[in-house]
Amino acid sequence: MFLVLSAILMFFTLAALFGGKVTPIGNNALAMLVYALPGLLIGNALMLVYWLVRRRWQWSLMPLFALLCSIPYIGTFYQPSFFSKTDDSKAGLIVATYNVAAFSNETSGFKSGDILAEMKKNSVDVLCLQEYRDHSGDRLNSDAYKDYFPYFKFGHDDMIIYSRYPISQSEAIDFGDTNNSAMWADINVNGHMIRVFNAHLETTGFNRTMRKVAKMELQGLTVKENAIIKAIYGNYTMGMIIRSRQCDKVAQQIEESQLPVILCGDFNDVPYSYTYNRMLGDLVDGFKECGKGFMSTYRGKKKFRIDYIFHDKLLKGVSYYKQELSYSDHNPVFMKIEL
Repeated sequence: MFLVLSAILMFFTLAALFGGKVTPIGNNALAMLVYALPGLLIGNALMLVYWLVRRRWQWSLMPLFALLCSIPYIGTFYQPSFFSKTDDSKAGLIVATYNVAAFSNETSGFKSGDILAEMKKNSVDVLCLQEYRDHSGDRLNSDAYKDYFPYFKFGHDDMIIYSRYPISQSEAIDFGDTNNSAMWADINVNGHMIRVFNAHLETTGFNRTMRKVAKMELQGLTVKENAIIKAIYGNYTMGMIIRSRQCDKVAQQIEESQLPVILCGDFNDVPYSYTYNRMLGDLVDGFKECGKGFMSTYRGKKKFRIDYIFHDKLLKGVSYYKQELSYSDHNPVFMKIEL
């Protein structure tokens, strides 16, 4: 029984690792396996311990092989501190990305001001915001930000790039009939031209589904458990398909860029998913390059890494970290990049 279980765990782990490289269009089940990777890794680790305790060395090779193949995946959310060497004394461009959840639709501007204060503390040079809202009552947040970030460009209504360096041009990337979008801006950093992309991809729909369930239950309606599971699965698969089309559009523009690229954003997807791999392309994952410890950016009950900073291979990462802030359901991510 344990031998069969080891073989099954190894097979599904390898399938999940492969599933992140294929489009979810027509491959929903394979693409969904990526989300099971943490559980599969725990299962393989337990089986490895079991076979070692039993001294069945030949059978321990199956979970060991699965775990070794998963090392690149593990590196997307955990980096041992003794392998990561950072030198914060080095000069570099400090980039930040943050989904601010529309500043909770407040009208006072206090939350927006507190976030700006945090960006100043971290000496941020380029700031990419998603779910941005410029109006706070009768004031504009961009007016409050322009003393520190004199240059900024809007994408669609929910997106902006702030910069302390001149922006020569920008363009919004339209995703069609959706609340999500992307944009890019060309920034002149002391003679170095770089193209900064800011992306906010389709959500999973999980929270939306659970809110609908809660609303129906408050109305006295009975919701069967299997109906909830079907709804969640349907939203996840639909979200994956929509994200795949969106990330294909952004990735194509990144590939066509004549300038070194920095990509920031809320991808609403986990590492090693198709979205992650497609957006990464030939870029460098800043966390894998110079991050430390565990990395999760979503502040819900389940911790996920869904906010990222990638960069061109012509650039070099110096440091990568997040900051625990309570202004949104996301945490901001910061990276210092040597040009």
